[in-house]
Amino acid sequence: MGHKVHPKIHRTPYIFPWDSRWFAKRDQLPGFLKQEIAIREFLVKKLKEASVDSISIERTPKDLSITILAGKPGVVIGRGGQGLELIRKEIEKKILQFKTKVKLNIQPVQQPALSAAIVAQNMVLDIEKRLPFRRVMKQTIEKVMAAGAKGVKIGMAGRLNGVEIARREKLAAGKMSLITLRSNVDYALAEAHTMYGKIGVKVWIYFGETFAKKDKFEKKEVDESKAKEHKA
Repeated sequence: MGHKVHPKIHRTPYIFPWDSRWFAKRDQLPGFLKQEIAIREFLVKKLKEASVDSISIERTPKDLSITILAGKPGVVIGRGGQGLELIRKEIEKKILQFKTKVKLNIQPVQQPALSAAIVAQNMVLDIEKRLPFRRVMKQTIEKVMAAGAKGVKIGMAGRLNGVEIARREKLAAGKMSLITLRSNVDYALAEAHTMYGKIGVKVWIYFGETFAKKDKFEKKEVDESKAKEHKA
């Protein structure tokens, strides 16, 4: 029997840091965890068009800091920062009940073609437009390899092209090392909702071996004027 392990969890905290950074007492833990799951689900649904790569949440006794790594930060910020303000108010009101203050930071993704989450989201959009799945896979692999990746693997499962029997299809290019702990592998899973049912999309992108920790959220927060340039 195979024993599949999530590529990012397998390498945390060896080369990847935790996306959630906070501590809680035993009686606080269930409530904090429930709030974090609600915040992440709300942001993913609200910012569907912003190409969100990752969300980091840091918590102190009084404040909660959320950092969003997005391919289109201008969509998140909105005109004059109105989008950020609305999101912040909704989180404080609906999820935190005004008990904790929220600070939102937005960072741009420098190369969206090398982000597994963004690549998977784009593939989902193509599948939902009824494009042939094999063509989508081949075009995606070409784009990722052209952007500088050392290897890429894509898997799809479900009623592909609307056939009666569900099946799995995989395509790969370049090198892909999933066992070595120092392998820098980005992974994402997304679901396409079609009239025939759900189609699962998995993306692995290999960047080579690394001997240092890779933190996506080390970059400084972009100001509003620069973020608008990425809105295209």
